[in-house]
Amino acid sequence: SPLPGSLLAAEAMRAAGLLLAWALLQPAGTQQCHLAGPGSVLRFTDTHTEIRVPALHRVPSSLDPLYGLVRRCLDLIQQNPLPTELLRAALNEPGSVRTSQVVQYELGYVACATVALLFTVAMPVAGMCFCYCRSRQRCGGRLRAHRRSLGCRRHCLLVCLSLTSLVILTSVICAFVTSQRVKGQMEPGLGAVPTTLRTLRQHIANVPQGVQMVVDQFEVPRQQIISDLGGLSRSVGFSIHAQLKAMTYAALVDLQDRAGDLQTSLHHLQILDKTARALASARAELEPALRERRRRVVALLDDPRCTSCASVLGRAQSLELGADYSKVPSVEKVLEALAGLPRSDFAEMIRQGNGTFNSIPELAVERMAQVIQDLQDEMARMTEKVQSIANSFPLPDYTRPVSEALVKAEDRSQPYLREVERFEQYRWIAGTVLCSIILLILACNVTGMALGAYGLSKREDPSDYECRGEAGAKFLLVGVGLAFLFSWLLVLLVFATFLVGGNIQTLVCRNWVNQEIYKFIDTPGNLPPSMNLTRQLNLRRDSNLSAAYRECKSGAGLWEVLQLKGSYDLDEHLKTPKYTADFQKRLGDFTARLGDVRLLRSEGRQDLETFARSGMDEVDYRRFQEEMKNPVVQTSLPGLARSLEGLQKMQRNGTVAGRLAAEARALWQMQNSTVQSQEALVAKLGESVQFLSRLAPHLQERVKTTLATTASVEAQLPVQAQQILRQEIGCFTRKELRYFAQYLNWVGQTLREDVASCQPLATALDNGRVILCDRIADPWNAFWFSLGCCTFFLIPNIIFAVRLTKHFRPIRNRLM
Repeated sequence: SPLPGSLLAAEAMRAAGLLLAWALLQPAGTQQCHLAGPGSVLRFTDTHTEIRVPALHRVPSSLDPLYGLVRRCLDLIQQNPLPTELLRAALNEPGSVRTSQVVQYELGYVACATVALLFTVAMPVAGMCFCYCRSRQRCGGRLRAHRRSLGCRRHCLLVCLSLTSLVILTSVICAFVTSQRVKGQMEPGLGAVPTTLRTLRQHIANVPQGVQMVVDQFEVPRQQIISDLGGLSRSVGFSIHAQLKAMTYAALVDLQDRAGDLQTSLHHLQILDKTARALASARAELEPALRERRRRVVALLDDPRCTSCASVLGRAQSLELGADYSKVPSVEKVLEALAGLPRSDFAEMIRQGNGTFNSIPELAVERMAQVIQDLQDEMARMTEKVQSIANSFPLPDYTRPVSEALVKAEDRSQPYLREVERFEQYRWIAGTVLCSIILLILACNVTGMALGAYGLSKREDPSDYECRGEAGAKFLLVGVGLAFLFSWLLVLLVFATFLVGGNIQTLVCRNWVNQEIYKFIDTPGNLPPSMNLTRQLNLRRDSNLSAAYRECKSGAGLWEVLQLKGSYDLDEHLKTPKYTADFQKRLGDFTARLGDVRLLRSEGRQDLETFARSGMDEVDYRRFQEEMKNPVVQTSLPGLARSLEGLQKMQRNGTVAGRLAAEARALWQMQNSTVQSQEALVAKLGESVQFLSRLAPHLQERVKTTLATTASVEAQLPVQAQQILRQEIGCFTRKELRYFAQYLNWVGQTLREDVASCQPLATALDNGRVILCDRIADPWNAFWFSLGCCTFFLIPNIIFAVRLTKHFRPIRNRLM
């Protein structure tokens, strides 16, 4: 019998359906390129930081208000702009410079020099006059008479001398601090000159090595791209599988359903035909037996001896057959059309189609193996192309004049730096000594005022002699003597440092800040031919020092400032297509068929087409359903048998009662042996009729849809797989090109800002201004300004101290 085989095939189809349903529940792949994450940003090693010129900046200080005040004073003293004519003459023809020109420019300094000269002469003369007066007992002697206003005058003198001493103390502290700051900045500042020059030379000399280091960093993107290439084929295969599995699995599930319909329909058609035949045969066998049984029961009930039998007689007379299944439509033609089906194993066919589709990732690895190898070989050739950046970089030939100029500047600066260091040592010693003397004068003032005031408080009579008051007066006079003795030295130190520091500020720093120095250097004819910086530094002919400084400060490369910009264009050498054209072309030209999946073979298609044409949908299943509404026997045999059993108990005649019992048993036997088996067959027939009647109206449409869907999926799979392949390769290409772009952008940035950057030259100039003007000239000028304040306030200090000594001594007329 074909039934067991059909059931086995149906079970296999159900198992395949469960597998496909599970696959459909898995998430599908995205059709978008993955966004760039942190892993797609390359990290390059900075290999050139050790030869950078660190930028120096002005450090805010608590002395900044003092520095600002000194600069404003110098701006008042020297209001003339940069003396371009005088400097041009001094640099080109030193003998043509006239003294009157220098005096006219330095008029403010000449006036200060005159004041200093008068102070230098006047203070010693005044000191000698004071000594002469003291020898005559006049200056610093005693008061002649006691007046009421003496106490008020004494207090005023004490306050004035205290304030003067406080101002001098503040100034000398500022002088000490600024002097130490100059000393602290001078040594590293002077040492920074040759260090910076050597760093610049090293920076320029290391350009080829730095360029090679930058080129060697191509290993970073190369390794990343090779790593990505290793997973490209499998990634493409998984992407195709993920994006097409919903469509493919849906087609396989639909095919599995139609194959299941074929198997189940064939099974139910066989049941329908066999059951209908069995029911017709059973009816033919039951009809004579039932007719004979009806005759016997009717005769018995019609017997006059049968008591109360008339009530059952009508039911016995209606005892006849019901449903006649010989009248239902035959399904033999449908079974003949489906004979031998299914000729193909649909479960195996679906399993193979599913397996072929699931093997797409492995197929992609196999098909893309050659192009992956070609791309890896292309990466090796690309390394040679990138190496051409270092090979073609022409900078060393053009930087030789710059290196020679830096060597010359370093050699020539050494003697001057040593002289400046020696002069600074002398200045610091002299400043420290003179500041200490000022502190000694202040100590005399404080001691004198303290002893004098204490003596006055202990003296009862103004004319009485008091030793502590006398000692206070002598301390004040010692301070006055020291002031007279050293004030001229103070003036000389102040003027010497003022002349140097003031001119550095007004002639150099001020014009450095406002770029006037660069304009002077850029003007043709201002510098002698031996000092032509444009030629010595090998700058472009259309450039000058100001333009080169601005370009360097903005981050330009050396090749843009030197005379090679026209012959070397870095941006042209760093264009991505120059290196990636072959890589892109190989990826763009690659193609492979990865979606050839056979879901339904020709014999399977023929089986489904035969199934659709079998005529199963033309069978009139309503006839079956209508016939099944009729019972096997019109009168209920169990009901009639129970009625006969009830009549038997009512009979007085034993013979009639026996015959009624026998007929009841015969009816029960017919019901249990024949009618019930036919009713079971009817129930079985009903299941098949219900399934077939539900399926038949949609059979043609479903089979047609399944065949069309399967054919469509088989046709679309290669096309869509190719589209996904192009899309994934496009995403991969863009991702890898981003690695190339990152590397080439980093190369350009590193060459411009680090390896072959011109910025260290501008940074060195800025550092020179910061060291000279902000870190040395500012405290230097604050030093002479503070020391000058001390010197200036020594004059009122002397006056107040001399006049105060009289108040610490006894009044003369009280002693007489």
